[in-house]
Amino acid sequence: MLTDAEVVKLLFGFKLKYLRTELGLGLEELAGKSGLSKSYIHELEKGKKYPKVDKIHILAKALGVDYDYLVSRRASKKIQPVIDLLTSDVLREFPLDDFGVSTNLLMELLVNAPERVTAFISTMTHMIRHFQVTREHLYFTALRAFQNLKNNYFLEVEDQVKCFRETHNLPDVLDNGTIHLEQLLETAYGVQVDRQRFSELITRGSCRSYYAEEHKVLYLRDGLSSAQERFLLGRELAFQYTQWQPRPYETRILEVPNFEVLYNNFQASYFSSALLMNEDTLVKDIKEWAQDIVWNPDRLTRFLTKYQVTPEMLLQRMSNLLPHHLGLSDLFFIRLQADEELTAYRMTKELHLDRPHNPYANALNEHYCRRWVSVNIIKQARQTRQKEVLIQAQMSEYWEAENTYFCFSLARPSSTSRGKFSSVTIGLQLNEALREQFRFLNDPKLSRRIVNTTCERCSVPDCEARVRPALVLEEKSENQLLMEQLRRLDT
Repeated sequence: MLTDAEVVKLLFGFKLKYLRTELGLGLEELAGKSGLSKSYIHELEKGKKYPKVDKIHILAKALGVDYDYLVSRRASKKIQPVIDLLTSDVLREFPLDDFGVSTNLLMELLVNAPERVTAFISTMTHMIRHFQVTREHLYFTALRAFQNLKNNYFLEVEDQVKCFRETHNLPDVLDNGTIHLEQLLETAYGVQVDRQRFSELITRGSCRSYYAEEHKVLYLRDGLSSAQERFLLGRELAFQYTQWQPRPYETRILEVPNFEVLYNNFQASYFSSALLMNEDTLVKDIKEWAQDIVWNPDRLTRFLTKYQVTPEMLLQRMSNLLPHHLGLSDLFFIRLQADEELTAYRMTKELHLDRPHNPYANALNEHYCRRWVSVNIIKQARQTRQKEVLIQAQMSEYWEAENTYFCFSLARPSSTSRGKFSSVTIGLQLNEALREQFRFLNDPKLSRRIVNTTCERCSVPDCEARVRPALVLEEKSENQLLMEQLRRLDT
């Protein structure tokens, strides 16, 4: 994360080098014109130093510009987008170091090809505005990219959880976890839990908890399930134990002021899941499940009961462990939500490891394939209205593609939003690694279906689940036909 002082140095260094190169001056020539040393100018251009007022006047005169132009945010049309980027909150708060991007590398890129970089930045800015992409969207996208780079397995957090278990002598499986975790918050960290005042004062929104730091009270919303409470207690224990700062105080986050808050919230959530689902124990359970010859959804039901977690917590945790321990890194995780009438489906969470997979969030208001197991299980949840978790699996073969996925999905009516239904799904690409690990993939009882991404882009003929015509493909076909007809004019 760049400080204000670093941004000021970078801005001055960028302008200095850009103006020098525009005039065709080498470092030695500018040093000769200004009377300043070559090494000093080089340090300025790298953003490592900032000159005093008298030296700024000297450099401005040597470059043929006024003092104010050199120190202000004003610039020519060619480089103004770069200046705007350097002074933006997004760049200031973006974790460049975590992605291996040094400020020197960034400066070199910006200066060596300023016009092309400016065009690229302008293009991205217009796309962001067109699709109404906010700063928060960029932070969440960066977080997902970081998860992908790490294969969604964070060893440092896993180690912290192990140390925490040893410190407090916790068992691998937390029986009576809610009571145990609440007592631990109070005795070890002096944090009280209040389940009454939150619901008395907060009547709107999906916020589930709030931590009042000054009073050391964790307020929990009334009506949460035991599994949801356990997760929130574990998350607060993570913040108390690690002292990660800055941090959010509400769940879910209402505003994301910077990337660090989002990342620390992710780490605390990861910590909580790892605390509730011990790494070694769950990996052992998964490997035993994988050795079943037939598809057995009861295995997943037993996992939910054993660890006392929600379906989403279980599948999120499995997305941590499957790549690292079983070598299954070609996977996606999605959460799909539907309204009461099942007229609209929204992908409210997604994670892709190794590469972008076929199911993806759609900003174009297209209609997701109704053959997905993620969709069908929501339909079943609405029909049955049962509170128990539903579990389905499917071998999904993508139409006119070589991608086939083993998908397993869990669903039940939302406990916090009336009239809403959601499902969570893990998809594992069918490959040799998956076949070696999971023996039940050839079970004839395992449903197999041809699927696609959206109706608008699907050419499956006579699809019984289609809700919209293939408008995108039809337009593409019309354009191809037009091009063929235009080419005939050349003959």
